[in-house]
Amino acid sequence: MTTTENRQAGRREWIGLAVLALACLLYVMDLTVLHLAVPSISEDLKPSSSQLLWIIDIYGFMVAGFLITMGTLGDRIGRRKLLLIGAAAFGGLSLLAAFSTSPEMLIVSRALLGIAGATLAPSTLSLIFSMFPDPKQRAVAIGVWISAFSAGSAVGPVLGGILLEHFWWGSVFLLALPVMGLLLILGPIVLPEYRDPNAGRLDLASAVMSLIAVLAVIFGLKQIAQDGFGPLAISSVLLGLGVGFVWVRRQFSLADPMIDLSLFRIPSFSASLVVNFLGIFVAVGYFLFVAQYLQLVVGLSPLQAGLWSVPSAIGFIVGSNLAPRIVQRVRPAYVMGGGLAIAAIGLAILTQVGGSEGLPVVIVGSVVISLGLGPVLSLTTELIVGSAPPERAGAASGISETGAELGGALGISILGSIGIAIYRSDVASGLPAGVPAEAATIARDTLGGAVGVAEQLPGELGTAVLEVARDAFVQGMQVAAGISAVMAVAIAIVAVVVLRNMTSGGEPGAPAETDPDGPLDAGGNRRKALSAGSAPSGA
Repeated sequence: MTTTENRQAGRREWIGLAVLALACLLYVMDLTVLHLAVPSISEDLKPSSSQLLWIIDIYGFMVAGFLITMGTLGDRIGRRKLLLIGAAAFGGLSLLAAFSTSPEMLIVSRALLGIAGATLAPSTLSLIFSMFPDPKQRAVAIGVWISAFSAGSAVGPVLGGILLEHFWWGSVFLLALPVMGLLLILGPIVLPEYRDPNAGRLDLASAVMSLIAVLAVIFGLKQIAQDGFGPLAISSVLLGLGVGFVWVRRQFSLADPMIDLSLFRIPSFSASLVVNFLGIFVAVGYFLFVAQYLQLVVGLSPLQAGLWSVPSAIGFIVGSNLAPRIVQRVRPAYVMGGGLAIAAIGLAILTQVGGSEGLPVVIVGSVVISLGLGPVLSLTTELIVGSAPPERAGAASGISETGAELGGALGISILGSIGIAIYRSDVASGLPAGVPAEAATIARDTLGGAVGVAEQLPGELGTAVLEVARDAFVQGMQVAAGISAVMAVAIAIVAVVVLRNMTSGGEPGAPAETDPDGPLDAGGNRRKALSAGSAPSGA
């Protein structure tokens, strides 16, 4: 008799994976395409600077804030049901955003899109664990899932740039409609339903507290990255941490907690979460500088910068999809350690970037980093969710994605703040005489401001300001890359030491298929096959 653990996925599951990958690709595209539309939105809707920042940031804030809640909700009402509800809402709200007539309407639309978008990542990842119980097939499926996110970050700017050259700014939101329509048609056919048969009611107080905690911390970190340490930023982070502490205490007191905190006692879960968090920290932190370098130092258009980001995305896709093949022969810890070492080499290459002629160095360094980090993020994701009981996969997925969001925000905040500090110091000491005080203040603030100032100053003076600003930015980029390289090496050591006994399924010791008495759980105990009540149901 074939058990749930060794059941092989068939054509239906692989078609379902393709549908899930499209949803993930779109989820990331919506994070990236709006940046290209900012000039058109500014001209048409005329938002204030504060409103423009909220238009850009509110989607990511709401996604991050609702990830844990949506992951837990999917375990309770059904992961496929939540995904389809989210897809329908995402399509309708995309229309609302596309035809917004005021900054306030667009901000609200983007906020609601973020809530709908938060259903996608946890639902798709937890469904993959239901659809692919075989460890080898599941590893391949997760590689595809990770690749979809990377592809979205590359495809978004390219498609967005093409649309904006021919249509109005709202057209970038309409990219969602065909994908979500396809998901709504094929989802009920090719995706299984899965829910926790013993789940209780969702604790609304816990949901609100998790939202406040995550939003407050991420908002504070973004404020630090943008304006440096200040009362608002520090208060926001402290508020988030305080609410988070109360939230943890509440989970211990509930009969049916929002998240089973005993998951953090599973070695592979906690260690993989830390490695994933720090890997995202490094990835987002370095990319923050590369994106600005391509446009403001090399002078590429947004579309050209998007095209030059494609090689890096391809490297990430290749690395993610090589991981399942490598872990058949090598333990995940050593694959992750090797990947992080490769990423460190790529980051070391970035420390050698010169001025505007450094495009080849940036592209090579970025590709090497992506090749190294691809397997790391793929394997840690599998270990995080695979370590959790099947009925808690949605909650584990939500934790994984929230950790990634926090890692990205922290990477932007810390590495961005270091880069900004170096930039401002070098510009302040290097600006030539004759620059008006107001222009000098703007130039010291950001590289984008310096580029704008240089265009308004007369010939040689403008050129001198631009050269000083670009050199200062590159210096900050080199230091941030060097710090990231050291961090990558440190994370590699942690991964190898802590996870060296884990297999790709999050199980210690020998792989499950070689154990005659059945697989082990993460605590080293024998684990029974899934009961009929907790197995994925059919469509």
